[in-house]
Amino acid sequence: MAPTSRDVRRTYLSLILLNSLAVSSIWGINSLLMYDAGLSNTQALAANACFTLGYALFEVPTGSVADTWGRRVSYLLGGSTLTVTTLLYWLAWRLHAGVLAWSGVSVLLAAGFTFFSGATDAWVVDALHFMRFPGRLEDVFARAQVFSGIGTMAGSLAGAYLAQLTNLGVPFLVRAGLLLTLTAVAWRLMHDVGFTPGRAGRPAQAVRRMASASMRYGWRRPAVRWVMLGALFSSGVGYYVAFAMKPYFLQLVGDRRAYGLLGVVAAATAAAQMVGGLLARAFRSLFRRRTSVLIAGVALGGALLVGFGLAGTMPVAMALIAANSLVSAGVLPSRQAYLNELLPAAKRATVLSFDSLISSSGGVVMQPALGRLADAWDYPASFELAGLLQLLALPLLLLARRREAVAPEPAPEEMVPQA
Repeated sequence: MAPTSRDVRRTYLSLILLNSLAVSSIWGINSLLMYDAGLSNTQALAANACFTLGYALFEVPTGSVADTWGRRVSYLLGGSTLTVTTLLYWLAWRLHAGVLAWSGVSVLLAAGFTFFSGATDAWVVDALHFMRFPGRLEDVFARAQVFSGIGTMAGSLAGAYLAQLTNLGVPFLVRAGLLLTLTAVAWRLMHDVGFTPGRAGRPAQAVRRMASASMRYGWRRPAVRWVMLGALFSSGVGYYVAFAMKPYFLQLVGDRRAYGLLGVVAAATAAAQMVGGLLARAFRSLFRRRTSVLIAGVALGGALLVGFGLAGTMPVAMALIAANSLVSAGVLPSRQAYLNELLPAAKRATVLSFDSLISSSGGVVMQPALGRLADAWDYPASFELAGLLQLLALPLLLLARRREAVAPEPAPEEMVPQA
């Protein structure tokens, strides 16, 4: 029996839930694993910057897999790679490996995530367009935010308290098992619908074609390019905040082993993410254009991060970081729908991977720089600067808004709904 749009949405949400549960099982304590292995703050953030560098290196090659071999193949490769690299993270901790080993494993871990990026969203958009789904993409992506929040809240709480009851390495073993389960579920339920992979040519030729497509359908369209460039700042800051807030919260409470508390923080941000997903349609209704939603989200998020650095107390800091998560989740569906509906189906996964490449590039520079600032001064100062850096995305988003109405039109055979 052929799948219906309801089946596709159900599979998409199941994958989102399992993925967030697996990934978030270490979120409360992932940065602490490096510190426990003997790395300094600057070294740990340099290693994590290699993770974002890995994103930049692998995004276009792995994006070509989704467009030439299929979204399903790309997803299965992502699940398999993440399972193995999660176990390598655990091994590096057990061996008290140096910064070079952590950096190498971080690059490989990023490769696993890049097989996911673009492929999952492209898969569901392809299928729903093929089935002439009458609903709104924002609503599908917003519901995914809710499911992601549920998985993140459960995974982060369970993983953090498991670490407190055992040790920092056990949640990584649990995560590897969950990722293996996710891969098995995707093998059973995820099949390409509304998209026929193009497998002609050798891999190197495919990568060149995908790089060319990224430039043609992404970079050379001002309405898309400026939104992508804005993510250099907002995503770069996001990488640092997600990593550095954990030792900062432990510093605020004065207990270096309060891992359960970090699980509570991660769960609170996940709950805020769920609320943001539920409010995404309300956020969108406040503005006529999607770019206006993005501008408001970046401005408010930057202000909240400055406030986070100034907080000084645990309750206020937790409230501000949760509010920042709510705002990010509330505007993300508008960004996803904006980009997806401006891209032709055959190149959608590639350009979305290119978008992730640009986003991660900001983290490569900002993480070690802000980490160095945290070592030289303190965590609060680094978060205040991070909030100000995020505001640098505003001029770029304003350019996107200005060019949106006059963005180059795709050729007739590439026409897609306008944002």
